[in-house]
Amino acid sequence: MPAMSGRVPTGHDTTMTTSAAATIPHPTLKELADSSRVIVERPELAYAPFLDDRPGKVLDRAARKRFDEQGFLMPFTVFAPDQARALQADFERLLDVFLAAGKDHYAINGFHSRCRTIWDIVTAPAILDIIEDLIGPDIVAWGTHYFCKKPHDPKQVQWHQDAPYWPMTPARTVTVWLAIDDADEGNAAMSYLPGSHLYGTLPRRLSTAVEDNVLWETITDVNGLNPPVLVKLRSGQMAVHSDLLGHGSPANLGPRRRCGLTIRYCPPSVRSSKGWNNNAIICRGSDPSGHWTHQPRPDGDSPFGTHQIIGAN
Repeated sequence: MPAMSGRVPTGHDTTMTTSAAATIPHPTLKELADSSRVIVERPELAYAPFLDDRPGKVLDRAARKRFDEQGFLMPFTVFAPDQARALQADFERLLDVFLAAGKDHYAINGFHSRCRTIWDIVTAPAILDIIEDLIGPDIVAWGTHYFCKKPHDPKQVQWHQDAPYWPMTPARTVTVWLAIDDADEGNAAMSYLPGSHLYGTLPRRLSTAVEDNVLWETITDVNGLNPPVLVKLRSGQMAVHSDLLGHGSPANLGPRRRCGLTIRYCPPSVRSSKGWNNNAIICRGSDPSGHWTHQPRPDGDSPFGTHQIIGAN
């Protein structure tokens, strides 16, 4: 299986200078759109800075500025080691149920409204304090997905942005990637393309069969963008990134599993179509408009039944 566009490093320092995203020029859309299979759409998607003068609970002004410039922040330790081991046990219990029902390792998608285990992670104060510093005191969680790469899993997640996949406007979703397992270069950790969120929707093409992509599209070309940064996390740590940030991960060719839970948060001012607003949790504050339907804490874990699978990445 070929490496992911040859661009994911086998190891990379996770530190970045705050000015890096502003100093490297970006190719034009015409320069990028050099394939007959390119898909260019939703040009209205554009990044809007979150930076303001509110005092932060966790993030100071400098950290919020780094998020605006680079599109991500990491790492944050939000669960102690004993709690992280409990997260692993809970995931394995849920996974066993799905596998027994003939599902695969990527199937636990959108079950936060039916599984108390996931609902409790989504509403954990240590996570919400960081999200509040980025998007404000009114917080909606609208999607979750366990990304579990088995040992020797050939599937890749090609370079992509999240926002073009989603029927959301404006592009104001912030994703938490919570490490259930340790994630590093040995088990196909994700990588970010710093600053790539600043250029709107990047041209993309349909993936080919040889890429064995978990998704179905990939960014056409990442040449000219900032070098990738490896998202190296310990179990119980998290990273946070913009919905327009380019990211991806290679095949997991090693002997260790790599599982992470993605959680999608946005302010209630974001609007969704296709019914995606009906499987939400209003984690903090309120939604005066009533657009987002709040799902209360489930009585237990009931992974099967009526729910809406939303988001594919």
